[in-house]
Parts: sequence; C-alpha cells; structure tokens
Amino acid sequence: MGIMTLDLGTTNIKVASYTRSLTPIVLESKSVAYIQENGFVEFDAEKYFADIVDTIRLCFRKSATADDWSPIQLVVTGQAESLVVTDRFGKPLRNGISWLDMRSRNECQELSSRFDNDTCYRITGQPEIIPTWPLTKMLWLKRHEKECFKQVEKFFLLKDYIIFRLTGKFVGEHSIYPFSHYFDIVAKKYWSAPLDYCGVSIDKLPTLIEPCTVVGELLQDIRSTIGLPPGCVVNAGALDHFAGMIGTGNIGPGMVSESAGTVSSIATFVESPFLAASHVPVYCGPFNNTYIYLPVCESGGISLEWFKNNFVERMSFAAIDKHCARKNFDPRLTFLPYLNGVNPPEFDANATGVFFGAKIAHDSSDFALAIMFGVACLLRKNIENLRSAGIRFEQVISTGGGARSALWSQIKANICRLPVAVPAEEEAPSLGAAIIGSVSCGYFSTYQEASDNSVNIKQIYHPDLSDPRYEYHYSLFCSLYDALSPIFSKYSLESGLGQKY
Repeated sequence: MGIMTLDLGTTNIKVASYTRSLTPIVLESKSVAYIQENGFVEFDAEKYFADIVDTIRLCFRKSATADDWSPIQLVVTGQAESLVVTDRFGKPLRNGISWLDMRSRNECQELSSRFDNDTCYRITGQPEIIPTWPLTKMLWLKRHEKECFKQVEKFFLLKDYIIFRLTGKFVGEHSIYPFSHYFDIVAKKYWSAPLDYCGVSIDKLPTLIEPCTVVGELLQDIRSTIGLPPGCVVNAGALDHFAGMIGTGNIGPGMVSESAGTVSSIATFVESPFLAASHVPVYCGPFNNTYIYLPVCESGGISLEWFKNNFVERMSFAAIDKHCARKNFDPRLTFLPYLNGVNPPEFDANATGVFFGAKIAHDSSDFALAIMFGVACLLRKNIENLRSAGIRFEQVISTGGGARSALWSQIKANICRLPVAVPAEEEAPSLGAAIIGSVSCGYFSTYQEASDNSVNIKQIYHPDLSDPRYEYHYSLFCSLYDALSPIFSKYSLESGLGQKY
C-alpha cells in the first residue's frame, strides 16, 4: 500500500511514489512544452495530459517492484492560474493559456477601472488585478476570440482540467481559486460581479470543494492505460506552494516558508485573512478554515540569474557562490532587486533594480554578493510587514535552488535575524502531497504526526547578531528605496522615454 503524487509544475510535470510510512520510492519528471509567439505563452492541454499519463505509468512500473506496494491515492498538487476552455464534454477548444502569458494587460486596466483595488482585496485577497489572473484572460477571449468564447461550456483552471480527465468530476478546490480573481475567500464561493462583467456564467465553472478532498476513482480507461489495479482514488490535494509548506513541516502559525526559486515567495499560516495593515496577498489554506499570507517577489532568484547570464555567463552558480564566499562583505555596496518592478510589500510598478555604493575596487563577485544581500533584505521587509500584523516568527524554512547555497542561507539568517532551516527533502511539494494522502488514508492520524515522521531538517543557519554591519546594510537598503521611490515615479516608463525596455 502507498501513495502517488502528481505535481503540475510550470517547468516540469513530476510524479512520485511513497510507502505508507512516507519513504520516497521513485520520482519521475517530464518537461512541459510551451508554444510561444507574439508574447503569448500557451500549451497543448491534450499533450499535457498525455504526458501526465505517461509519467504516472512510468513511475508506477518502477515503483511496483517494491514489496507489497500499490497506490491507494493519487494526490494532485501544482500551479493555479493556467486556463483551459472546453466544450461540454471537456474537449479543449484552443490551446491552454499559461499563467506566464501577459496578453491581458489592457483587460487588467479595464477591470481595474470597474472594480477598485480595495473592494477586490476584501473579496479576493488580491491587492491588484494583474495579467496572471484567469479572469483577465476570460475577458481577453471575449474581446479577441469571440467565436471561441461563445462555444465555451467549461472554464477550467489547469488543476481542475487534469482532475476532470482523471475522474470525470467537474470540481475545483478552494486553495487555487484565490488566484482566479473571481473567488470570495471568506464566503468560499464565486464572486459573480466580475464574472458577469466578463460574460461568464457560474454554471460553466467547476463545483467548489475543500482542499485535500477525495474526488473519486480513476476512470477505468485511464487506470487500464497506466496498468493500475482497481481502487486507486484521486485526492484534489492543494496548491503547490501550500503542499510545499506541508512538506517542510510548516503546518501552523509561527513559521514562514521561503521558496527561494527564480520567483521567491514566503508563506505563513494566519488565523484571520485581513490582519496586516497593508494589502498582503491572502489565500485559503490547505486545511479547512485556514488562511495563508503569500507575498510573491518576482525579483528573487531571477536577480542572480540575470546577473550570471549577462555579466559572468561562463561561471556556474556554484563557482559564483565559491568566489563570493571568499569576499569580505562591503555593507555600503547595496542592490535593490526590483528588476521586475512590482514586488511586495511596496507593489511599486515603477521601481527598478539599483546598485549603490560601487567603488573601483569592486569586482563581479562583490556585485553578486550584493545581489544575495539585496534579496535577503527584500525577504526581511516582507517578514517585517507580516510582523506589523502581530504575526510572530520563530524561523524561516527555505527551499528551492537558492536554499542549496550555504552562503546565501547564512546571509538570509543574518539579515532577517532568524534561524534559516533547510529541509533534507528538496521535493517539498511532492512530500507535502504525500502527507495529505497519508492522513486521508489513515496512515497517520494528524498532519503533525505525519510531518514529524517524514520531514527532516538538513541544516539550520543561525543568525550572527553580533556583527553591526547587517543592521547597517538593512537600514541602508530601506533608506535607499525610500529616497528613490519618488524618483522611480517621476522617471517611470510612462514618461514616454525608454519604451524599448
């Protein structure tokens, strides 16, 4: 007996198998192919599903060699916002539209003029309307692909579509729908006003269910294709960020999980959705009647990736890390990591990346080190913003590519003045999904018990509170942003200059 997990990633589809005691057996992955043209980012939904079936089959075949192993549940986790539109039978009418697609900027402006930010925040938990949200893509389809829009009978988010293809059930779970911008996070129902404006009938949307709900058995033809015996059911699971929290042991108040990837995010459980003084993005959590604050920083790991690709292309990240570790940190050399503008807690669309304090003695390693410190300062600003709501933190749990760097993890501990814990298991969303399945199956009576049994911390980086340079640097970082904020606004791209960029 055991569990299989399916992670609907943006870059890779991942399928993993676990024993009933949550020991990992096999992990298989397949890269996702995108169709990119004229700035659009789409995918073939039929092929995406076919790749899932192939990957599940391969994982099952390899796992079945383990003694007495057969999956009782397939738990689904993954991305939220990608949109698939179909006829009444669930056949796609066009390519799926990835959450990465930014085609709907004009529709964002139109919707923002109709629905003010404060109203949107108090209903959806989102402080602004951005092209990522499926609502904006629905309006784009209505405006630009009228015949297709008229034929749509089912509007799926990607996770809903995959569950439908696996089980035949037209359902969507609460933890992904705050990313739609048409979901009321308090009432746990669809928000009809923006849907009406976009011409979308609620009866064309999935029936809403709680996260971690068993949806039903795998359809017989799918089960036969994979080679699974009867009895395996599909669990709706939860958003990948939240499954990742569970997979790192962050299952209640007092901790913050950092996903240190290309895009950085931090997540923490809160008891009530609107505690913070500022508009911190808030979502329905993976457990019944829980909420999560999840500020997402687009200029996280991508800042170091940008620097590597453009200035030290021949160096690996490991080599950059090694060279930076030899450097004596200069607290005046400061980097504001706003390469993508809009980042919490400021949400300043006009902000840009800035290096300050450069001297003739500085080299590429000094600048790379400054980037690591800048991202750490942005992490602390978000933690301080959450603390203003009365949320207390004991440690940061760090996952993702950035967590592999001992240097960067120690910098984050020093700047944030909190221990930074790095779990041994790098595939935290898959482990979290397996934990969801293990509790659902009754292998463990509580999430805490399952977490205690399966989550191990590889390394804890304790902050150096004796060196005044870290507080000096953080103060300089904040002062620099405050001083430049009006300049960012005055000399923004909207001034008509620099439109190439």
